Amino acid sequence: MGGKNKAFMSVGGQRILDRLCKTFQALFDEVLLVTKDPLQYLSWDLTIVKDLFSIRSSLTGIHAGLFHTTAPHAFITACDTPFLRLELIKALLDELEPRWDVIMPVTEQGNQPLCAIYSRRCIKPIERQLKDGDPKIVNFFPKVKVKEIPEMQLRSADPHLISFFNINTPEDLAASAKMLTDAFL
Repeated sequence: MGGKNKAFMSVGGQRILDRLCKTFQALFDEVLLVTKDPLQYLSWDLTIVKDLFSIRSSLTGIHAGLFHTTAPHAFITACDTPFLRLELIKALLDELEPRWDVIMPVTEQGNQPLCAIYSRRCIKPIERQLKDGDPKIVNFFPKVKVKEIPEMQLRSADPHLISFFNINTPEDLAASAKMLTDAFL
């Protein structure tokens, strides 16, 4: 997106971050925003935290969120998912049991690690991996207990899997406007 902050992009007349905050605040007592530039987000009523590792990757954000949360588990998502459904998050939360470290949605496109639940027990394996210079999220999964939630089960909460749609290109942003008019939203 040419370096533009996707969290501030508007979908349906509302910034993506505002859409996400509304969803999260309906479910969670604690909402954290992980960023490398906290000053941009001071107008939001959120706990703002910074990455603890300088490696630029989503895994550093997952780590920082887990490090700073007060809860034993955290739902993690990216700032570019405008259609994240409350029902999908609830369905993932319903799968939460103390023995699982990660509750991972799996669709036809593969794992959805940026729309998943992580235990604070993941902190140490993530730290070891980041210290080794490996930013790939799924590479720490063999070191923790992962429960995969299959697509068929996900569709009961989100029939069109719209929660996993993210905006990476101008074409995605244009498509999001059309999606708002489609009956499945």
